[in-house]
Amino acid sequence: MKNFFLWVSIAAMAALFTMSASAADWNFYGSARVETFITDTDNKGTPDTKNFSQSLQTNSRIGANVKVNDELVGRFEYGASGGNANIRHLYGEWNFGAGNFLVGQTDTPLNMAFSNQVYGSDDNLEPYGQVDAGRRSMLRLSFGNFQIAAIRPDTTAFAAAGTTPEVKMPKIEASYRLDLDNAFLQFQGGYQTYELTDATTFITHDVNSYILAVGGQVTFGAVYLGGDLWVGQNTGAYGFNCAADTDPAVSGTTLTDNDSLGYVIVAGMKINDTFSFEAGYGYAEGELDQSGSNKDDLASYYIQSTVTLANGVFFVPEIGVVDNKKDNAGNDQSEIVYYGIKWQINF
Repeated sequence: MKNFFLWVSIAAMAALFTMSASAADWNFYGSARVETFITDTDNKGTPDTKNFSQSLQTNSRIGANVKVNDELVGRFEYGASGGNANIRHLYGEWNFGAGNFLVGQTDTPLNMAFSNQVYGSDDNLEPYGQVDAGRRSMLRLSFGNFQIAAIRPDTTAFAAAGTTPEVKMPKIEASYRLDLDNAFLQFQGGYQTYELTDATTFITHDVNSYILAVGGQVTFGAVYLGGDLWVGQNTGAYGFNCAADTDPAVSGTTLTDNDSLGYVIVAGMKINDTFSFEAGYGYAEGELDQSGSNKDDLASYYIQSTVTLANGVFFVPEIGVVDNKKDNAGNDQSEIVYYGIKWQINF
C-alpha cells in the first residue's frame, strides 16, 4: 500500500510539472568550464612555489530562462561552487507597464562587466578593481535603464569579536546606464548600515558602508576600450568583492572607518570570428582613516586571446600577474605569475 501511494504521488508531481512546463516557455542552457593553469608564486621571505592545477570552474552552470507571457518571466541557474550545486540566479520578474518588478536572487545593480580575465574561475578583475557586489536576494524596480533595489544586508563579512549585529534597514543600491552612439556610461551606488553591540560593555558601533562607481565603454569598429572607477567606505563590511583589506576596525569605544578605491582599464580587439584579443589592468586599495595607517593595495594585469573552434566551443590562453603589494602593516605580500588556458563549451 505504501508503494501504491508513493507511485501515485510521483505521478501527480510529474503531471503537475508537465502542466506547469506546458504553460510556459522553458529555454534551458548550460556552460561547462575547465581551467588548466600554472601559478608561479613569489612568497616574499619563504620558498617560492610553482603548481599546476586543473579543475571544473566554480562558475560552470546550468539553468533556464522561463517565459510565462509578455508580462511575466523568470530564471534559475545553478553553479558548481566547491564541486557542489549552488544557486546563482533564482527570480521572477513582472512587467507592470511602467516598469519591471523583480523578486529573487540575481546580480545586484552595483555590478559592471568590462574585464574577461579567466584566471581564478573567471575572476574578471573583480577582486582587483572591477565593480561587483555579488548576487543577493532582493526586491528590484526597473524603469528603462534605471534600477533601484532593496537587498539583503551583509552582516557576516565583518563582525568584531564579542559583538552582535542589529539591522534596521535593507541594503540599497541604484544604477543608471546612459547609451550613446558607439559608447555607454554607467553610474552606480550602494549604501548599507547596521549596528554592532558589544556583548559585555553594551557599547554600540554604527557600521556605515557606501560605494560610488562610474564606468563605461567605447567601441571603434573591432576595437573596444572600457573601465570603471569606484570609491567607498567600509566596503569589506558591505560584502563588496575586493581582495584588499577594506574592513573598518573596532578598538574599545571607537570604530575606525576604512576608505577604499579601485579601478580597471580594459582594451580589446576582435580580429575575426575565430580570434580576439584583450588586455586589462586592475587596482584596488583600502586604508584605515587614522594617522599612521598604511594602505593595503594590490593589482592584477593580463593579456589573453579567445580562440573559437565552433559555435559555443572555445578556449582562452592567458598570461598575467597578481601583485599583492603590501599589507596594512607595511609588509610585502606574494606576487603570482600565472599562465594557462580556460576551456569552455556552452550548450
